[in-house]
Amino acid sequence: MKAIVIGGGIMGLSTAWGLARRGHEVELFEQGPLPNPLASSMDEHRLIRHPYGTHVGYARMIDDAYAAWDLLWSDLGQTLYEPSGTLALSGNGADWAERSAAALASIGKPMTELSMSELPRRFPLLDTKGLERAFWIDTGGVLLAQDIVTALVRHLGAQANVTLRGDTPVRTVDLEHGRIVTKAGATHDGDVVIVAAGAWAPRLLPALAMRVVPSRQVVIYFDLPEDQRAAWARGPMIIEKTGDVGLYLVPPVRGRGMKVGDHEFSRSGDPAATRDAQESEMRALLDRCGNLLRGFDRWQVRNLKVCFYSVTGDERFVVEKQGAKGWAMSPCSGHGFKFGALMGLELAQTIDGGRDATAHARWAAGLVGDGPT
Repeated sequence: MKAIVIGGGIMGLSTAWGLARRGHEVELFEQGPLPNPLASSMDEHRLIRHPYGTHVGYARMIDDAYAAWDLLWSDLGQTLYEPSGTLALSGNGADWAERSAAALASIGKPMTELSMSELPRRFPLLDTKGLERAFWIDTGGVLLAQDIVTALVRHLGAQANVTLRGDTPVRTVDLEHGRIVTKAGATHDGDVVIVAAGAWAPRLLPALAMRVVPSRQVVIYFDLPEDQRAAWARGPMIIEKTGDVGLYLVPPVRGRGMKVGDHEFSRSGDPAATRDAQESEMRALLDRCGNLLRGFDRWQVRNLKVCFYSVTGDERFVVEKQGAKGWAMSPCSGHGFKFGALMGLELAQTIDGGRDATAHARWAAGLVGDGPT
C-alpha cells in the first residue's frame, strides 16, 4: 500500500512512522522545511499528564500514550522525555483540579490532595494566593517536542520505504480518489491520503473549517534567578485553573527554558501571518504568575513565542475517514502532542487492518475507554 501524508508535525510524522513500521510505502508532504519552525509541534517542550478534567477517555489513554512513546524511543535510540510529576491547582470558584481528581479516582489512578498549609512546605517556590484546592500525582512529565520532531524526521529519512518532501505545499486534495496536487502542479496518487496539516488543515479540507479553527497562542519563556534555577529544574509541571486564566508551567528540564502559558484559546489569527507578540498581551497571565510564584519579580522575560493550535468547540480530536481513500487527522485543541505517537500508531493499524472507521473516530475523540476495535 502507498500512503500519502500531508503535514510534517508530530501527527503526520507519527502516522508516517506507524505506516512505515508496517512495511507500507509512505510519501510525506510538508509546505515548509522539515522540520518546519512554524509547525505547532516545534517548541522546546510539551506536557504529558493524567489529569484531564472530566475527559475520562483521554485520561485512560495516557498509559497507552506512554507505551507508544516507549516504542518510539526504542526506534529512535534515545528517550526524549523527562518525568516531573503533576501538580493541579484551582481556586476562585474554578474546580478543574477536583474534577480531574474525581475522574482519575474513578479509573483507579488517585491523586493526593494537599492542604493549603502543606503546599508551600512541599513546594516552597509557590504561594497560595487565590488557591483553594491542590492535588498531586507522581505521573506526568515533559516531552522534548522539537527534539522529538527533529529525531523523527531523521529516522524516517533513513527508511527505504519513506519519501519526505519538504518545501512542497499541497494545493488540492481528492480524498475520494486518493490524489493530491502540489502547488507546483505535480499530481501524486496513493491508496490512502491522510491530511494532518494542523492549523492549515481547514484550508485543504473546507468541511473542517466549521469544526476546527486556528487559535493563536502566546507563551512566555523566562530567565530564572540563579538561586531558583536548580529547584525549578527539579520542580513539577503545574496546571492551574483560577477562573479567567488557565495557567500551565513547564519546568526547565535538561537545560530547556522555563515556560508559562495560558491555555485559554484565542480562537483567532492566521497561522501564515507574522508572529509578533507583546508582553501586554500576557498581562493577566503575568499578574497571576506574580501571585502564584515566589520571587517572580526577579524573573526576566527571555522571549515570547507565538504558536497556533487547531481548536474544536468541545476540545475533542477529529480523526475520521473522509471519502473512499482519505482521512482527516486533527488531534488538536492544545493537548494533542502528548498523544502523537499513539495517534500515529493507531491510525496506521486502522488503515492497515481494516478496523472500523467510526469506532476509531469515537476512540480518538475520547468517547470510549479502550482502543478502537
